[in-house]
Amino acid sequence: MDYLSITGPSRLGGEISIAGAKNAALPLMAATLLCDAPVVINNIPDVADIRTLLKLFDKLGSKFLFEDHTLTIDNEAVNNTTATYDIVKTMRASILVLGPLLARFGRCEVSLPGGCAIGQRPIDLHLKALEQMGAIIEIKNGYVVATAPEGLQGTRIIFDKITVTGSENIIMAAALAKGKSELINVAKEPEVVQLCEVLHAAGVEIEGIGGDELIIHGTDREPVCFEEFSIIPDRIEAGTYLCAAAITYSSVTLNHVRPDHLDAVTAKLHEAGCRVESDENTMTLYPAARLKAFEISTTEYPGFPTDMQAQFMALATQAEGVSIIEERLFENRFMHVSELQRLGASIHLKGHTATLNGPIQLLGADVMATDLRASSALVLGGLAASGVTNVHRIYHLDRGYEALHEKLKCLGAKIERLKE
Repeated sequence: MDYLSITGPSRLGGEISIAGAKNAALPLMAATLLCDAPVVINNIPDVADIRTLLKLFDKLGSKFLFEDHTLTIDNEAVNNTTATYDIVKTMRASILVLGPLLARFGRCEVSLPGGCAIGQRPIDLHLKALEQMGAIIEIKNGYVVATAPEGLQGTRIIFDKITVTGSENIIMAAALAKGKSELINVAKEPEVVQLCEVLHAAGVEIEGIGGDELIIHGTDREPVCFEEFSIIPDRIEAGTYLCAAAITYSSVTLNHVRPDHLDAVTAKLHEAGCRVESDENTMTLYPAARLKAFEISTTEYPGFPTDMQAQFMALATQAEGVSIIEERLFENRFMHVSELQRLGASIHLKGHTATLNGPIQLLGADVMATDLRASSALVLGGLAASGVTNVHRIYHLDRGYEALHEKLKCLGAKIERLKE
């Protein structure tokens, strides 16, 4: 098992390129199941979650080639519609095949995802919506068994709460349904928007793209035909490197980024005293003279993303004053707190709110990653800490960050990937 060894404190500088967004690539890969011809997707990040979904596609009977961040996939010969537990248990996003498999083949079996480290992420909203579209849903032996032998029927669906994967699953299902679907209270994250844009380019009539209400005119089980496309840049990876620059009082430039997807993040960096300049696809952070305390409350896009909460908690340890961070989306997304405290952070937890007093001189220590974004927070803490910080269980990092230690080394960090 690998770990990262970081010697700090660091000063960074230079520029790096941002990879494609994992959270956009996964649903778009699932969407290729709506097609019976080869599809070419560019700018796919080479991370563990992508490889996991490809294992599932292999079991379904797909033919594909993934190299140099380009995936060519052909789902014409898919002969299996079961997503088994051994795959789904390692990545909850595997549930995204439910909608497209059911819409195209009229039947599928998908393992229930099971527990999640950061909190409950139930799929009841997915299942309720599919039932409204005429699907028969049963839970058998830990699997969702969904059937729609006559195909899915377009209807009006109101999501009780905003759900990203739920929105994506039902958008894909509606694409091949019969008639018109009206989806209300849809997630507006950039990855949801790109899914709609790609389906629209493939011939699915979709109205309201970018808003929280969509009208989708389904093809009545007629497979769609995708044009070649590229995955949008990863806003969370970009935000993480902006925080790396801020916490080390460094100037760093990011290339191949979408600044408009990071408005909530850059607003908080400005509040902390940093300056961010950007053009169409680059961003440069200029550090604060002294970091200032800030307040954050996570919410759905375009609000502050829960996937950036942990990184900003690390940043708050170096900010002067009292910072307050409220986690409103997941009930167990403060697991990085105890590990940051091992580095010396002053954090008080009460319910879903963390209060931090800063700045604190962090000291290197052995810490353990507990989930994907918590892992990156510990790396940021190690960059700011004096001495050696060893971050263990970095397989969490590998799920969503491509070549993180190599990019940080390129920026001047003293970081090595070693074997336990």
